[in-house]
Amino acid sequence: MFNKIEGKYQPSDFEDEIYQFWSNKNYFHAEVDKNREPFSIVIPPPNVTGYLHVGHALNNTLQDVIIRYKRMKGYNATWIPGTDHAGIATQNVVERYLNENNTGRYQLGREKFVEEVWKWKEKYGSRIISQLKSLGCSCDWDRQRFTFDNDYCEAVTTEFITLYNEGLIYRGNYMINWCPGCRTAISDIEVDHIEKKGYLWEIKYPVADESTGLPSSDEYIKVATTRPETMLGDTAVAVNPLDKRFRHLKGKKVFLPLAQRVIPVIEDDYVDMDFGSGAVKVTPAHDPNDFEMGKRHNLEEVNIFNDDATLNDAAGKYKGLDRYEARRKVLKDLEEMGYLLGRREHVSSVGQCCRCDTVVEPRISLQWFVSMKKLSVPAIEAVKEGRVRIIPGKWEKIYFDWMENIKDWCISRQLWWGHRIPVWYCTGCGHMIVSRDRPIKCPECGCGEIIQDPDVLDTWFSSCLWPFATLGWPGETEELDHFFPTSVLITAHDIIFFWVARMIMMSLHFKNDVPFREVFINPLVNDALGKKMSKSRGNVVDPMGIIGKNGADVLRFTLTSLTTPGRNLLLGSEKIEGTRNFANKIWNASRFVLSNIPGIENDSYMRIDKSSLNLWDRWILSRLNKVIDDVENFLSGYNFSFACRALQDFFWSDFCDWYLESSKVRLYGAAEPGEKNTVRAVLLKVLDSYLKLLHPFMPFVTERIWQSIPHQGESIMMEAYPVCDHDFIDRKAMRQIETIFEVISEIRKIRSELKINPSDRVKACLCFKNDDESRLLSENEEYLFALARVSGLSYTEPPGLKGYIKTTTGKADIYIYIMDVVDLELEKNRITGEMAGLKADIKKSEGKLANPDFMEKAPANVICKEKEKLERRSNIFRTLKEQLDRINSIKN
Repeated sequence: MFNKIEGKYQPSDFEDEIYQFWSNKNYFHAEVDKNREPFSIVIPPPNVTGYLHVGHALNNTLQDVIIRYKRMKGYNATWIPGTDHAGIATQNVVERYLNENNTGRYQLGREKFVEEVWKWKEKYGSRIISQLKSLGCSCDWDRQRFTFDNDYCEAVTTEFITLYNEGLIYRGNYMINWCPGCRTAISDIEVDHIEKKGYLWEIKYPVADESTGLPSSDEYIKVATTRPETMLGDTAVAVNPLDKRFRHLKGKKVFLPLAQRVIPVIEDDYVDMDFGSGAVKVTPAHDPNDFEMGKRHNLEEVNIFNDDATLNDAAGKYKGLDRYEARRKVLKDLEEMGYLLGRREHVSSVGQCCRCDTVVEPRISLQWFVSMKKLSVPAIEAVKEGRVRIIPGKWEKIYFDWMENIKDWCISRQLWWGHRIPVWYCTGCGHMIVSRDRPIKCPECGCGEIIQDPDVLDTWFSSCLWPFATLGWPGETEELDHFFPTSVLITAHDIIFFWVARMIMMSLHFKNDVPFREVFINPLVNDALGKKMSKSRGNVVDPMGIIGKNGADVLRFTLTSLTTPGRNLLLGSEKIEGTRNFANKIWNASRFVLSNIPGIENDSYMRIDKSSLNLWDRWILSRLNKVIDDVENFLSGYNFSFACRALQDFFWSDFCDWYLESSKVRLYGAAEPGEKNTVRAVLLKVLDSYLKLLHPFMPFVTERIWQSIPHQGESIMMEAYPVCDHDFIDRKAMRQIETIFEVISEIRKIRSELKINPSDRVKACLCFKNDDESRLLSENEEYLFALARVSGLSYTEPPGLKGYIKTTTGKADIYIYIMDVVDLELEKNRITGEMAGLKADIKKSEGKLANPDFMEKAPANVICKEKEKLERRSNIFRTLKEQLDRINSIKN
């Protein structure tokens, strides 16, 4: 199927073909197999009409790394994919589309609007699935689910009816968060609280004359509010019972300006005597704390807002005004009438809808709720007992804080797209029926006029069943028995409360078991400067653009290599470019190996005779097995960045820079045929094992190269993951090679510093304190000649030291003769000139950073860059100074 690898690394030439190959072979699918240990993951279902953003790319790459790794480890591994109907989000998208086409949901009506949403889903629903495939996700596509599938709808209905019958779902008029933009109730955790600057207005509420009810001309209570328009819904003024300033007003009433009515003065412990004047207006219909106070004092609840946050009939002459226009008009009227006492700047926390950013209105509304306290207790215990482990551990504290202070969950939404609430009402007698199917007639009065509750369920009410409903619940299926509980959930921290906690609660309630054993909270993806990505900042990274330009493997490895538990990920073009270079390195090194293997079609070169291995062979096989061990350990702790660093360092440094270069000594030199075959066997062994080790991270390029080397199976993804063979870890060989590396590296460093032409060889004298180390270097001279570009070696200090530059490794003093390869005076002038330029630049940077004006006014990233420049230039200056000192120490 695949030809030998040739030319440049061009992922677009093979990635799609390889994914199709995997799909055709059905490698991603897992059947129930009682003889194999299961490993299962459920995908956090993306919105059905969504598209792949960089957060999705990170999250799904990490899941794919784990599932490919476990599959290669021999587990019966399945990764269950799917999409979420995403009630509010999808409805908003379709409504915007309709508005752009001069229509809307109210013009269409409910039935036709839902039809339009289904059309939208059919048109765009496969987009994100296609993008996940481009990323290389090895999901079990045969098990793909949608939260609006018929059997999934059955699960949601079962959930509602069961909880209702158990008394855990109830309906009532309570304070909720209302989004005027989405025109629906939303839960507390769908509200983002933003600190905003505004004003605290002080308003005069005159004390009412007890005999006439008219406002007093000289006695009043001063109240402070950030929302003066809501005073139209006030039904009391409250003071603290311990506040002596207001004791004379106990039992009195005050005149409510603009509304032309009187309201009582009440005493309540909630009032903070030190805030404002110590008296607060009470608006039970539009503030959660006032709502509770109103219940304690049997206050009237006056709702002044329509669903779109315009004012209603209860607002009198302000009816029809937008809330902010009403605020301006109310303040103007208060001032003209002498009731506005003043204002002062104030910072308050303003609730915004997390989907449309509209400021949320607290309001009393008839809604459906889930009672959460009983459900939360077992879910708290499950995490405390370690049955669910949240990684990093810091998120457990946040989980506990929320769960231990949990509030009842408002699950009804005033939308048309979503799971309809399975509740019916008799139009004749008003009787409520909770039923799976539409009742034929009312069981109370026999009336046949039955209507369904118009509301739909919160999206999270359906998605909290995801780990077990995707496997067939409420039925008892083989898949549910085999793959549940799932093994790990990988998700972002912003849905710990929306989704993770609720899955744990519902799983324990309905399945009497946890939904997953571990939860890994992946980091957020920020830009290279650590800033959150947003369209307004212009720093959004398009993952599909990166895939188109560099291939999926480059994006995957970049994201994975930056993933450290508990730390946000900083993604920039330099990181992507670095990974592209790494992929090129893998490609080119593999081409080198394959080009030096005659008779590549047979696998005889894969067999290694340990007795024929030299020091370099034993060292690279030691390093290979060490990195296998390291990668397994890092993956077990979800420390993806360390695993990637180990993989990259091994291949680039150990294999390419050292072993591959050293192999040329035997391949191209006078080595015996047996020695040549040994080095070929080791090259192939290391490449084969490394490709398998790297495969979960970079599946496409590893598959493409693996298909070009001798192999037995059909695909690398179905091969066994490498296992550390401790018999091949030769610590003595690693110590000895390290000694050789130190010498070669030091000679290379001097050559680089003095800019000695690569084609020029130098003479060197190595003076070891230890005879064994001298003998070791002597036995490996041919490698020093090749890798350090040395023309001659001796092991005694040169007489007189004339023309030699001295350096040391700590174990050995190294003398390098440079008179015939370096013009000392020219080199001194070059270094002196560079130092002079750097000195001027350093002085300039120091001046900037010492300038208070610059430090106060310059953006943080500019200051940071200047500090980096100063540090970099200072380091170069010190290095040049060392070089100059070395040259000056040479005896002529």
